[in-house]
Amino acid sequence: MMKKMTRRNFVQTGALAAGALGGVSLMPGAWLGLVANANGKGYFDSQFGVTDAICRKLLETALSKGGDFADLYFEHTISNYLGLEDGQVNRASGDIDLGVGIRTVKGDQVGYAFTQDLTEKSMLAAASVAATIADSTAVKCAPQFIAVKAGDYYPVRTLFTTVPVSTKLPVVQSVNDKIFAKSKLVTKVSCTFHDQQKRILVVTSDGHKGEDLLPRSFLYASAVGEKNGRKETAGWNFGGRRDFSYYTEELVDRLVGEVMGRLLVAFEAVQAPAGEMPVVLAPGVTGILLHEAIGHGMEADFNRKKTSTYCTMIGKKVAEPFVTIIDDGTNAKQMGAINFDDEGIPSEKTVLVDKGTLATYLHDRISANHYKIKPTGNGRRESYRFYPQPRMRNTYMLGGPATAEEVIKGAKKGIYVQDVANGQVKIGEGDFAFYVSSGRMIEEGKLGAPIKDMNIMGNGPKMLLNVSMVANDLKMAEGGAGACGKGGQAVPVSFGLPTILVNSMTVGGVKRQGA
Repeated sequence: MMKKMTRRNFVQTGALAAGALGGVSLMPGAWLGLVANANGKGYFDSQFGVTDAICRKLLETALSKGGDFADLYFEHTISNYLGLEDGQVNRASGDIDLGVGIRTVKGDQVGYAFTQDLTEKSMLAAASVAATIADSTAVKCAPQFIAVKAGDYYPVRTLFTTVPVSTKLPVVQSVNDKIFAKSKLVTKVSCTFHDQQKRILVVTSDGHKGEDLLPRSFLYASAVGEKNGRKETAGWNFGGRRDFSYYTEELVDRLVGEVMGRLLVAFEAVQAPAGEMPVVLAPGVTGILLHEAIGHGMEADFNRKKTSTYCTMIGKKVAEPFVTIIDDGTNAKQMGAINFDDEGIPSEKTVLVDKGTLATYLHDRISANHYKIKPTGNGRRESYRFYPQPRMRNTYMLGGPATAEEVIKGAKKGIYVQDVANGQVKIGEGDFAFYVSSGRMIEEGKLGAPIKDMNIMGNGPKMLLNVSMVANDLKMAEGGAGACGKGGQAVPVSFGLPTILVNSMTVGGVKRQGA
């Protein structure tokens, strides 16, 4: 067993080891194999001396001036990055994050402090700071901690910290070589491989204790092509809560196919029309509109503070009866999958819109207490530096009764949106604007010429009411590179959508439709 180390000694030891390695081997996975390979329960106890007795002492200190609840969030994250450009891997970096966040809750008020030093003295000081939110009689925590009953939605067969750089290099090199081999039009390729191994320990004053190992990774590639003086760029990524075994030759071939398919079609793209028109959203990645324009408005803190359009809509119609929207933490290996949330609440599938009716919001402990219901397992945070807030996990719309062909035919004349990015949303009102990187015209109920470089604009709640057809082809986004921002925090999420028809949306193209 390794010697227990303070955070200071831990980082100093790592710095010395990394300095001795030099070059690409600066990545921490090369020298933290023994520490990171200590799998299973009791990780923070065995590696950093975080015992139940210390946790109880910290929680009682956090509640020493009263409060309704307190919790501890320990985190140890190891991240690695490889970048290829101009035919060679010329960028590599690694990062280690270690610390604990301590929270005291009084009503809807939060006292919070964190420390990167896992010594008892430093942690007790942080707990004392968190306690200052209250000013009453001390509260005892539970006499013992019971393990959280959670799922296993992202089993790890191969720890990233056991995979040497020499094994990762051929993956990015293969992507580069295969893209160049696909077409002589390609002039530049960039490829990125990112992996992260995050261990957490959540201990609560009401007697719950959860330990988890959350993997996260993605493989991203972009290509620049030139044809008759015209340059185009396309990119794609695959990832999620995946371990290294996911990145097979077949996966590389899929990635190359997605990038090249988008690049070559881009040379054929024509100018998009502008104005109000029917819009068909393709299955998969367009679910980001559902997430941004609608999902955020269903997070309970916005409704508790009455800043969301949905704050008075529980039990009321928000869509047609064939529309059901779910936020789900149990989708295996998806970016937003969690075995339990950052407050120790087991993950679940939460039906937000049930056959057109708003059924509930997404709750953390504070909002659930306000509404007098059980938390939904949506208390999430970026790291130990932040306290949790209601956040989405994997948000999607269930498939409907139509086929994709019937939905496209139902649009008659409009646009088909394939990929969207770079969106802006006003959470309260639900107003949004998204950049459409690729799509197609819809002419006489059939897909026509490819289009790109346009914006779609609208209002989320109105868009939801305007969904007139839903296909039976639900697809979840398969990327791992993105994150959702809220309140200064970014957390991994995913989303999905079947093919749907929105009767009318504003399209910001370059010419008026029919002009």
